[in-house]
Amino acid sequence: MILQALKGYYDRKAADPASGIAPDGWEVKEISFVVVLNEKGSLLQIEDTREGEGIKKRGRAFLVPQGVKKTSGVAANLLWDVAGYVFGILDVEGLKEEDKKRKLSRLPDQKKAFIERIQNELPNTPRKKALLAFLSAVERAELEKIPQWEDIYRTNPNISFRFDGEYELYCETEEIKNALAGKDSSKKYDSICLITGEKDQISTLHTSIKGVWGAQSSGANIVSFNKDAFRSFGKEQGKNAPVGEAAMFAYTTALNTLLSRDSRQRIQIGDASTVFWSANKTQFEEDFAYIFSEPAKDDPDAGTERVKNLIDSLWTGTYIEDAGKEKFYILGLAPNAARISIRFWRQGTVGEFADHIRQHFEDLKIVKPKNEPEYYSLWRLLVNTAVQDKSENIPPNIAGDFMCSIIDGTPYPATLLQAVLRRIRSDTENRVKPVRAALIKAYLNRYYKKEEIKVALDTEQSSIGYQLGRLFAVLEKIQEEANPGLNATIRERYYGAACGAPVTVFPTLLRLKNHHIAKLENKGRGVNLEKIISEIMGHYNDFPSHLNLHEQGKFAIGYYHQRQDFFTAKNEERN
Repeated sequence: MILQALKGYYDRKAADPASGIAPDGWEVKEISFVVVLNEKGSLLQIEDTREGEGIKKRGRAFLVPQGVKKTSGVAANLLWDVAGYVFGILDVEGLKEEDKKRKLSRLPDQKKAFIERIQNELPNTPRKKALLAFLSAVERAELEKIPQWEDIYRTNPNISFRFDGEYELYCETEEIKNALAGKDSSKKYDSICLITGEKDQISTLHTSIKGVWGAQSSGANIVSFNKDAFRSFGKEQGKNAPVGEAAMFAYTTALNTLLSRDSRQRIQIGDASTVFWSANKTQFEEDFAYIFSEPAKDDPDAGTERVKNLIDSLWTGTYIEDAGKEKFYILGLAPNAARISIRFWRQGTVGEFADHIRQHFEDLKIVKPKNEPEYYSLWRLLVNTAVQDKSENIPPNIAGDFMCSIIDGTPYPATLLQAVLRRIRSDTENRVKPVRAALIKAYLNRYYKKEEIKVALDTEQSSIGYQLGRLFAVLEKIQEEANPGLNATIRERYYGAACGAPVTVFPTLLRLKNHHIAKLENKGRGVNLEKIISEIMGHYNDFPSHLNLHEQGKFAIGYYHQRQDFFTAKNEERN
């Protein structure tokens, strides 16, 4: 079903001339340098198509003949390739001696393979002869005179050709397109394609999928058979899963397009490179990445507006009425050695996914300071479960399971609550951040399938954990007001024990409270704080010996709500 949906996406894009997706037998590739020749095959110049600064320089994208699958052997592309194949040169500085010998010994065969493809697959024309004459005669000494030589030698970039007076690459000319179109007539339509159900020539090696975070830079595969244990009935490689050449090209081209660096239909969720698309073009498809991604610094409100539109869709009908019945697909891919593993795959309608995602943002609503983002991106939520708040430390299973819960509208994974509570206990400086409080609230409300925790302070909350969290916040507030400018409060030293084993900590904290109350200059303020403590302690009879994970989560929310209520009250008094 995944490959069929990807082929459907390719067919949809191929039907739109403005989409820019590569036609059958071609691919869009970054070509960093273009060799410019005259009609006799003499070198005029080498154009640098790259833009950007430093390591972020990127070559211009061109439509070139589809590249071959690179293996351990020698395999050249047609009319474009890396410098090692085109010129037979390679920078081996810094490699081990045995690696140097191995790579240098391959260079003559690589250049020979590049020339032979041009000789064998293209008709004899004056330009073909001119190109072959250049490739056969060019010497390193001639290339070293070119200003771009150092970059070419050092980076081994993709290189192609064009002739003087033309704007398109030689491989993009009608001469080459007509020559390659004639090759289709030699295909043997001898088997049934697993995807289309039509006769086609079965692909034995599928084009590599590139752009999956953490996978090999040369690409990896979804469909691959390279060991005897994976084969059956004596079939070799891709014939174990018979996918026709046309369908293979369609699904790999679609997936590589979705995963490309410029794609607006991909987001990173933990270690899962996630792509999404709809059967037909929809606004939801365009907005999906903005809804979940961290907003760009130069346009921080882009995602906020789209989330607002999503939330308002319940009343406006956006997504649901306009394209609510359109099929929508979400695919999460993760690296797995030489292959790509499917982390998750979901298919449904735009209306279903829009409703589930809207509910996710509704569940996250919580009182928060004005400088906090109105809506939290998926990345910001996940990074607050990770050690040191770093992306690379996001637990991979949590990311995938969390995403599935959002798009399925199901309770969040229990590991999410555990991870947030661990971060709160270990982060002594800023334990219960608004984003963490929002996560816990959303988790608990989804778990109990009701509004167990409200958006703001709930003095009638029956949870003992919630009330103890409030009490801890009040005791901390008393300490802060009694000791202005205090560097560390009871939060740094006692929070972990207070939320895990309250009976071991709170009696001591209440005795310290009496000392702090006595130091307050404003006696009326002390009376008010004592009243809040009395109200809180009226909800329970004694301190429990321990709190389970859910009560620890409610402790964090009670602490957060009470702190926010203090700040809100203070601001109202000033106003």
